[in-house]
Amino acid sequence: MGSLNVRKREYLRTKKLPHIWCPGCGNGIITAALIRAIEELPFEHRDVVVVSGIGCSSRATGYLNFNTLHTTHGRALAYATGLKLARPELKIFVIMGDGDCAAIGGNHFIHAARRNIDLKAIIVNNYIYGMTGGQHSPLTPKGKKATTAPGGTLERPFDLLELARAAGATFGARGTAANPRQLERLISSQAEHKGFSVLEALSICPTSMGRKNKEGSAVDMLRSLKERSVSLEEEGDNRLPGALPDVSSDLEGKILTGVLYVRQEPEFTEEYYRMISRCSKQQAGWEINQYSAGNSNKGCLKGE
Repeated sequence: MGSLNVRKREYLRTKKLPHIWCPGCGNGIITAALIRAIEELPFEHRDVVVVSGIGCSSRATGYLNFNTLHTTHGRALAYATGLKLARPELKIFVIMGDGDCAAIGGNHFIHAARRNIDLKAIIVNNYIYGMTGGQHSPLTPKGKKATTAPGGTLERPFDLLELARAAGATFGARGTAANPRQLERLISSQAEHKGFSVLEALSICPTSMGRKNKEGSAVDMLRSLKERSVSLEEEGDNRLPGALPDVSSDLEGKILTGVLYVRQEPEFTEEYYRMISRCSKQQAGWEINQYSAGNSNKGCLKGE
């Protein structure tokens, strides 16, 4: 695998560096994993697009030297959907934070999953709204403190991958910033999947989450992620396609990593263009019949 230092001018906008992320933040680890995965994939550089919303992780599009879109809060998937339908040959990765994706962008998230459109969603879950001041998000663990939950969060967090699966996503995986090599493999698998794919990348915010909850240093938090993670790759995975792993009692409190589910379903963009082709042929045949009948002013798009 190529050295990121050697290839950084190709993959990074070096004039934008240094980055704004806090010391110990996992966003750089996840961004580097994305670069290394793309480097090994058979994609043309010009065909790769990275779309992001608003938040700490979404600043990655400013540093990545691909075609990029830094969009509005919660709307990254909406922008990406339009782009994919207009340019179906593009390989589109969508980077979002937990609040960006699951709160203000939650509606777009479930409908992108329902459509099974070929977008590669990477959700950087730092358990908090980092950039806006440390408010709790829909993925903040119950009981954890935040600026909007000084006594601890009362709400149960979403299981993001189960939510995506129930809505229709056909690929779901989880990795952590504590295991960047696994992240690379998961991104590669995600990139090769046709359909809406979701990768949850866990990276505890060392500033807004860690300090308020006395989680220790950034290194301590990475170590905690590593110790609590159980890899399906290492444990062996004999599930049927599309089935979620059977979580036994001895795994309670652990973080399951790896590909949790994958199945094949019709992809929305391909279905969309097949419909256009079918309707175009039907319209052409209808217009020929109308001309033959001497009624040339009518067209099927007008419903006449």
